[in-house]
Amino acid sequence: MNFISFEFMFFIVATFVVYFATPHKYQWLVLLVASYIFYLFAGVEIAIFLVLATVVTFTAGLLIGKANDAYAQRIDDGGEVLSREQMKLYKDSATRQKKRILNAALLVIFGVLVFLKYTNFFIENIDPLLKLLSINVDIPRLGLLLPLGISFYTFQSGGYLIDVYRGKIKPDTNLAKYALFVSFFPQIIQGPISRYDQLAQQLYQGHDFDYTRVKFGLQLILFGIFKKLVIADRAAIIVNTVFDHYTQYQGFTILFAAMLYCVQIYGDFSGGIDIARGVAEVLGIQLAPNFMQPFFATSVSDFWRRWHISLSSWMRDYIFYPLSISHSFARLGKAARKFFGNDLGKMVPGFLAMQITFFVVGAWHGANWKYIVYGVYNGFFISSELLLEPYFQRWKKRFKLNSKAFSWRLYQILGTFFIISIGRYFSRAESIKVAIKMLRKTFFVFNPWVFLDGSMYKLGLDLSNFNLLLIVIGLLLLIDLLHEKRLRLRLKLSEQNILFRWSIYMCAIFAVLVFGIYGSQVQIAFIYRGF
Repeated sequence: MNFISFEFMFFIVATFVVYFATPHKYQWLVLLVASYIFYLFAGVEIAIFLVLATVVTFTAGLLIGKANDAYAQRIDDGGEVLSREQMKLYKDSATRQKKRILNAALLVIFGVLVFLKYTNFFIENIDPLLKLLSINVDIPRLGLLLPLGISFYTFQSGGYLIDVYRGKIKPDTNLAKYALFVSFFPQIIQGPISRYDQLAQQLYQGHDFDYTRVKFGLQLILFGIFKKLVIADRAAIIVNTVFDHYTQYQGFTILFAAMLYCVQIYGDFSGGIDIARGVAEVLGIQLAPNFMQPFFATSVSDFWRRWHISLSSWMRDYIFYPLSISHSFARLGKAARKFFGNDLGKMVPGFLAMQITFFVVGAWHGANWKYIVYGVYNGFFISSELLLEPYFQRWKKRFKLNSKAFSWRLYQILGTFFIISIGRYFSRAESIKVAIKMLRKTFFVFNPWVFLDGSMYKLGLDLSNFNLLLIVIGLLLLIDLLHEKRLRLRLKLSEQNILFRWSIYMCAIFAVLVFGIYGSQVQIAFIYRGF
């Protein structure tokens, strides 16, 4: 069920009516039923994997919780007579038991994800190796379907289980309620990846109808639709034209398309998140924001703190930090300090942990080497920032650069956007080989006149639509700039008189209906729906 469809609009209106007509005690059941109805629209058979992830992590959470309780009870019962060594033995025993449960559950849910998403990718890469070894075996590809939203609900349920293991949260004891946490329909197909302690209680408690909250939620939904249909899908026409026929273009034309792809994927992804957050807000549930003005980032690491925040924070908390503080990486750091010296050596574990983390980020995006290169590319720049920061500070001090000046911030923003745009060659191009060819055609051909000779109007958009695209991109940047300045636009709008407010609403609705891209010109499905 696509977010941009009359089918979905009817579904959420029906859900809103039933939800607010139901007593608080049972509202969570309405959300659970609605979530599974929404998911079953994608196919009954793929719901099996959602149920499997839910049951496995719920059961494992209970078992880990029981191990925690048993350890606590044992300490309480014999706290006065147990020696420190005995207490340590009990703790180690409980930790090993919990770790076995955790590892088994994570192996199941992530094993299913890896099998369904990456099996054919592994086969495609094994075949050439076998041929090099003169082993003529043709391994058939499997006809596997990737269940809708599997990456999102796998990461969300896996994060819950790790938090239970760490003692950060108590395990949920109600399977049906926990199933709602895993399957909550606005976020299940493209996020955000929520944390249990931030979302669960909001889902389980009742909410009254609140006009202001409903108004804000509908505003967010409308803005998300605007970003998707008016901005992202219009930009996609140029992006698809250039990337799908890259041999016909070169130089600044390709670079412009890559930069537009950054705009397209931002409008597409953040638009979908806005719709999800808006639907949840109408219901009285606040989903965590997933974007924070990423085009105003001043470094690649700053960009990833602002872009797909829920994924970035998941990778940081469950992969990067555990790796960087592990015993193996501590030993690596000790050896690196002896080899590279103290200053550089102590950064090696963090550098390697960052590269591994962004390898996973790349693989998360898809079963293709181009996504892995995209992840490693970003990880390289973030790691380099970490390594070179002391030298940058000395360089700025030596040349007496004012890091608070507007000119310096503008330089950082433009430089970061350029680096991010180059990385998008890999995530958007058909393959690594094609991405490299496009990069060569970009950097070895200097043709700035394409912005003046009318070439840009031959990329799928006529003059009026091209100019409209530039206007709405400027509007999007202006809104982001106001948010960057901490201006709460929805609150400010609510303070205006009714005539002004409804003028803004009607203009937005008019823009969506008149200037939205409809029909078969571009793929209407959200890009991140496929992850």
